[in-house]
Amino acid sequence: MNGMGQTAQSPSPAAMFPRRRRHMMMHMTFFWGKNTEVLFDGWPGHDNLGMYWLRLVSVFLVAAASEWLCRCRLLRPGASSLAGGLAQTAVYTVRTGLSYLVMLAVMSFNGGVFLAAMAGFGLGFLFFGSRAFRDTGSTNVTYVQSRC
Repeated sequence: MNGMGQTAQSPSPAAMFPRRRRHMMMHMTFFWGKNTEVLFDGWPGHDNLGMYWLRLVSVFLVAAASEWLCRCRLLRPGASSLAGGLAQTAVYTVRTGLSYLVMLAVMSFNGGVFLAAMAGFGLGFLFFGSRAFRDTGSTNVTYVQSRC
């Protein structure tokens, strides 16, 4: 108690540890603009058009890498081993993690990030999953599309 008959109040935890915040609005609908946070606060920069392009290229590359890992063949058909199964599991886990990162990036609701993700998945499929770049050697080859 202090001299006035009141108890002294200790400072609140918020007052003891002030938070550094930029006053950024969280969008709930798609918007266009370079001032957006994608995945991490302040990464790779905020108010710079070059950094926005770096974000878009990063999302594009992660989406394309996810698609590549989806089509990646580590084992020959019919081969089975514990090491092969562990390798497949590791690739699957990394691919799933990359896909979730792309999903979280798209949840920034930035139109450019959305288009970069769709372009990454689309071009990744074109190069790694479609028939466009496969050497069939014969017109009688049937393809079995793998599920991702």
